[in-house]
Amino acid sequence: MVPAGEVGLLVVGVLALWIGARLLVTGAARLAGAAGVSALIVGLTVVAFGTSAPEIVVSTEAALEGRGSISVGNVVGSNLFNLAVSLGLVATFSPFRVSETLVRRDALAMAFSTGIATVVLANGIVSRLDGGILLVILGCYLGALGVAIRNADGADDAGTQSPEAATTVATASVPSDGDDGRNAKFGPETVRVLVGLVLVIGGGRVLVDAAVGLALAVGISEWVVGATIVAAGTSLPELVTSIVAARGGDVSIAAGNVIGSNVFNALGVLGIAAVIQPLTVDPAVFLGLAWLAVVTAFATVVLATGRTLTRLEGVALIALGAGYWVVSVVV
Repeated sequence: MVPAGEVGLLVVGVLALWIGARLLVTGAARLAGAAGVSALIVGLTVVAFGTSAPEIVVSTEAALEGRGSISVGNVVGSNLFNLAVSLGLVATFSPFRVSETLVRRDALAMAFSTGIATVVLANGIVSRLDGGILLVILGCYLGALGVAIRNADGADDAGTQSPEAATTVATASVPSDGDDGRNAKFGPETVRVLVGLVLVIGGGRVLVDAAVGLALAVGISEWVVGATIVAAGTSLPELVTSIVAARGGDVSIAAGNVIGSNVFNALGVLGIAAVIQPLTVDPAVFLGLAWLAVVTAFATVVLATGRTLTRLEGVALIALGAGYWVVSVVV
């Protein structure tokens, strides 16, 4: 029997993560917009990394508690959810084609980071050294992204959108206080970021504890809970942000959010968790990695080549994600 108390805590944890991430992303994006940072850059960095805050907190707290399967399952499951559900839903509602060079190039970075994470997880253990290597690679990625941004001319992708466009994405799902990115005030937005951070941290703690309790109560593995329920809960910010961006016509931000989040999850979240506490993973990780590799390869081909992602392909992505959930529970 499923304990109502654990389910209730699970819901509370997810809601706290969702609200906290929205506040965190909104404040960060508005401050970046006020500083004159372009929409695409904010989508690839501030928004993408900000929406990964729940994954960071949950995976780190799970690692500290010795729950390596939940920690890694959250990373693998979140990346699968981002590509299969977030990107799939965007394509289902509105087929799109990404033409920006920066996004297409970063799609390859996403595939590379997924491959690196797969290699690191091949023996079922992620050591502190492995984590450190992942963080170094992430630093190189961010450095390369910075160089690419500086080298982009005014007519290229980063310069064709106003800084306020990214702010619209972040604030569209959060009640507005009447200011746009240009008029953002440092004090209030900093408070917004801090409140969001507190909610994310607190929600992550509640979510991990509830997930462990639920797994023990119903007799399923921590890996399954981490790769499905926890992953879906921590991926809600990416889902909301991508849908809002797509509905507003900002396909680049929608795609950039998914790409940036997956790169950061594979390198940053996994790296941070392992550096704090070495991880030992359930053998079920190999099925999850294989499934993620297939979905990542498909998404990379579509995004990197600039071809249109159709409604049918969007539905196929969603079906792949749902299929993994079913197979994980059955197997």
